[in-house]
Amino acid sequence: MKKRLSRRALLSLAPAVLAGAAAAPPFRDRFLAAGGALNDFLSALDFGSGRLALEYEDAELTPLERFPLNSYDRHEPEFDPASWQLRVEGCVARPGDYSLSDIMTLFRRRQNVRHICIEGWSVVGAFGGAQLEDVLRFVGADLTAPFVEVTCLDDYYTSFDMASCLHPQTLLCDEMYGKPLTRGHGAPLRMHMPTKLGYKSAKYLSSLRVTRERPRYRGLWEDQGYPWHAGL
Repeated sequence: MKKRLSRRALLSLAPAVLAGAAAAPPFRDRFLAAGGALNDFLSALDFGSGRLALEYEDAELTPLERFPLNSYDRHEPEFDPASWQLRVEGCVARPGDYSLSDIMTLFRRRQNVRHICIEGWSVVGAFGGAQLEDVLRFVGADLTAPFVEVTCLDDYYTSFDMASCLHPQTLLCDEMYGKPLTRGHGAPLRMHMPTKLGYKSAKYLSSLRVTRERPRYRGLWEDQGYPWHAGL
């Protein structure tokens, strides 16, 4: 007569069963999606407007020439600085195209913060620009809308929760180390979010959309399995 497995023995097999199920394509995608959703939930739960990224003294900055240049596209996009505008649309009272000078008339914040790449490196850089919260208020954004999407001149794209956009250290950045952004670092305008992994700090911004609808395409890397909230 065959021995009946005990409850403890059955439970001990559960990880192997789950791993086997997760390896099968129909289950794998759902399994990974559930894990990603849990990761985003816990990351958002740990996030708060009062939780600031550590700021550093000028003497602690990584020299600009040692700040790595990472881009989605191998080639820096072409643009005319004189005619560049940021298209703002969605749940905003004043949609339209805004020039860099429009945006940079707002209060400017400069901060020395750590930029952390998912590849494993980090540097301390000096960033300056308008707080995204001020820009959203300037265009009459509905701050109860839960999502903000951005697209970029190099076809990169990503999206954010509104709480992260209202964080005081989230900048629409037009300068680094007290000088205008170079193309390699995302000119004419980039997002910078020191509370998130580096791939959320999109370069070469071309549009910003405030929306109540969960983005179908969440981000270039996020749609390939990277965390969406990506909080540190």
